[in-house]
Amino acid sequence: MSADLSRTGLRASDADRDRAVDVLNGAAGDGRLTIEELDERVTAALSARTLGELAGLTADLPAAPGRAEAKELVRIEQQAGSAVRSGGWVVPRRLEIESSWGDVTLDFTQAVIAEGTLRIDLNMHAGTLKLVTRPGVVVDTDLLVIEFAQVKTRPSGDAAAPVALRVEIAGRMTYGQVVVRPARRSVFRRSRTP
Repeated sequence: MSADLSRTGLRASDADRDRAVDVLNGAAGDGRLTIEELDERVTAALSARTLGELAGLTADLPAAPGRAEAKELVRIEQQAGSAVRSGGWVVPRRLEIESSWGDVTLDFTQAVIAEGTLRIDLNMHAGTLKLVTRPGVVVDTDLLVIEFAQVKTRPSGDAAAPVALRVEIAGRMTYGQVVVRPARRSVFRRSRTP
């Protein structure tokens, strides 16, 4: 489990603790930890309060097998086209978007979130950046410079959901828009029986 040093003081979630336990179990299965070490570290992981505490427990171990690893950087570069990331795509740590006269859609509803933060460095002219969120995905556009553009944000509706991913958008948007919205509900709803 890799840890970004700037995040080690953040509070650990249940999912963070579960990921650490997966790494520990995998390491024990490979013979890297004794049963006593596994017991001791799992107990510490389940009571860990911060990401730093978890990182200390797994720093000398490889990631759990089968766990998606987030790429450090992914680039989307296009002109007069559209790019879509949807389904079970793995969210990277950083995303650089260079786009003119086109649209980029990032659908997080089924995305694999391996890290707690995604930074988007945006340079977009005459297009739309659309982020489709789910509960637990929050978007921050405070560092985005807009010129003849707009930002439209609609929350996911479940404000009590723990934050699984914080998306920070920085850079510049000219003659376009950033749209943040939850996934649309199906038009065909089941009718209730009286």
